[in-house]
Amino acid sequence: MPTATDSSSTATILVVDDLPANLELVAGSLEQHGYHVVVAQAGDEALERAQLVRPALILLDVMMPGINGFETCRRLKALDDLRDIPVVFMSARAEVGDKLAGFSTGAVDYVTKPVDSAELLARVETHLAMATMRRQLAAQNHLLQREIASREQAQAALQRSNAELEQLAYAASHDMQEPLRMIASYLQLIERRYADRLDADGHEFIGFAVDGAKRMQALINDMLAYSRVGTKGRAPAPVDSTELMRVVREQLRLAIEEAGAVIELGALPQVRGDAAQLAQLLQNLLSNALKFRGSAPPRIRVECNTVPGGWCFSVRDNGIGIAPEYAERIFVMFQRLHSRKAYPGTGIGLALCKRIVERHGGRIWVEPADGGGSVFKFTLARDGQAA
Repeated sequence: MPTATDSSSTATILVVDDLPANLELVAGSLEQHGYHVVVAQAGDEALERAQLVRPALILLDVMMPGINGFETCRRLKALDDLRDIPVVFMSARAEVGDKLAGFSTGAVDYVTKPVDSAELLARVETHLAMATMRRQLAAQNHLLQREIASREQAQAALQRSNAELEQLAYAASHDMQEPLRMIASYLQLIERRYADRLDADGHEFIGFAVDGAKRMQALINDMLAYSRVGTKGRAPAPVDSTELMRVVREQLRLAIEEAGAVIELGALPQVRGDAAQLAQLLQNLLSNALKFRGSAPPRIRVECNTVPGGWCFSVRDNGIGIAPEYAERIFVMFQRLHSRKAYPGTGIGLALCKRIVERHGGRIWVEPADGGGSVFKFTLARDGQAA
């Protein structure tokens, strides 16, 4: 088929008419404007010439001996390699019914005889340009479909890989728990049984080893929780945020009392999501607010506002705050801003929060609070579906 030059004067046009005078008139006008013209005087001949030269456009008479123009057009459109060639009828039959019959065969236009050369040239240019644009659009759509298919394959491969990694992390973490428990238990047994034979350094070394084993267990537990977000999550269901906060506060009751913290609640909505994961999310954020407190007793406020398509929760504290340059880093696994001695933890808590929020179709971020401290904000999609 002709290419992007079809709308220029290099295009090949097939002119079909049983009268030599009409062929000479139309062909001469087109050739004067630089078009390459091929002629035929019957429908059968037109089909043969079209298959041979593959014209960019066909000007087709209606009344011809043998098969008429309408039937010729039908046969052209039935051939896979010719059906996209635009066909313009030329006929003295100017009734509306004749024109409708022509369009029903697949033609793009209908010019009445006697043909006006200027009008015909304008229509030829228009239909050549439109045909070129259709082909370009079809080529772009083909490339787009290939790109979409390629991305879908890559996405499917990534999902399989992530699922395999999650299963591997779960299995490895689960299998590591028992050896660590044995190490800690036997070290503590040695300390009790041989206490009188150990000097101060011996007791200290055993303490370091037990502490290391316990920290490793905590790290494994957090990794298990992280790996289960995508694989062990429950289907979205209605969740009463106020009741959820009551449960979280009860779980953190001792830490709240020890810190002398005040927890304030705004109006909290009913949302859709995984109640266990949302409880884990809120518990982690409140635990951080209690842990990273300043000299004043912690004051924490949890509230929620509506946003387009969902909800925006905020957890505000009056703690030590977070410098703006660390606002993204804190949500990356194992990233710590303070030493373990100053603030114990595994460095997974906020990464877990981020994963839970993203599973619920939202995002999480942190902002500085007025007067000091931080405000952690996260959104939830109204329908509770994963992003």
